[in-house]
Amino acid sequence: MLTVEVDNRSGEEFDEGAAVDVARFVLRAEGVEEGELGLALVAPHEIRALKREYLGLDVETDVLSFPIDGRNELPAGLPRALGDVVLCPQVTGEAWRGPLTHGLLHLLGYDHGELMERRERELAR
Repeated sequence: MLTVEVDNRSGEEFDEGAAVDVARFVLRAEGVEEGELGLALVAPHEIRALKREYLGLDVETDVLSFPIDGRNELPAGLPRALGDVVLCPQVTGEAWRGPLTHGLLHLLGYDHGELMERRERELAR
């Protein structure tokens, strides 16, 4: 089972159910049928602080990914913790599906480049 825990601390109304649906669609399309995913919706100042702390860049961004298990082999019985995707609705606006997909692919080990861009286009909803 894919479990998605959403934490909306962005101060914005957001269709959390639609985001969960997109996450499950992308993960299943990538062959991930079980695991736990955290999805945090944050304000611009918070995503900027995270990007500064973890990437050394002091700018707002649309999405950040913090992978844990990804596709790594796990011992039997250990639940898969995919990691966290942090999305800023104020930066993405209505076009949040693409950045969410981008962040999910990073959790699964994709790096920026042609392969990732192609997969994002294939998964566009």
